[in-house]
Amino acid sequence: MPSNTDLTQRTATVAVLVENEAGVLARVIGLFSGRGYNIESLTVAPVDDEKRLSRITVVTTGTDMVIEQIKAQLDRLVPVHRVSDLGLEGPHLVRELALIKVVGRGENRMEALRLADAFRARVVDATPESAVFEMTGSADKIDAFIALMRPLGLAEVSRTGAVAIARGTRALAA
Repeated sequence: MPSNTDLTQRTATVAVLVENEAGVLARVIGLFSGRGYNIESLTVAPVDDEKRLSRITVVTTGTDMVIEQIKAQLDRLVPVHRVSDLGLEGPHLVRELALIKVVGRGENRMEALRLADAFRARVVDATPESAVFEMTGSADKIDAFIALMRPLGLAEVSRTGAVAIARGTRALAA
């Protein structure tokens, strides 16, 4: 019978270095969907044009055993060069970018601008009736800002998903 610690869910930020070719992202997503694993956040971008490499950052949750299975299965995919569980391998940085649109006038508008300043969100577009804020930071910080904007006229949110990198000299390399 498994112990309680075997069933404890954790969030993992997994960085995957892959060949930059058609179909790779579909294979990675297929691995998750085919086995019923949840993807909380997914970002992908080319990182080395010369070597034709892209970096996929996936935030997922599961037990330690499930996350180990995910990493092992990702590592077996043909176009994958390296898989790294950033949280287990040491200190790392995780950031997200969000654009947040708030529609309102008068006191609500002033309160939204005051809160944006406190959260270090930048105004990137403004009209007499709306403002679009750009914010970077942890998902928790962005979630908190969005929650405060709801009663002030939150109209729309667009988020990038998590991007992450190891601190210090550690690097995700082929």
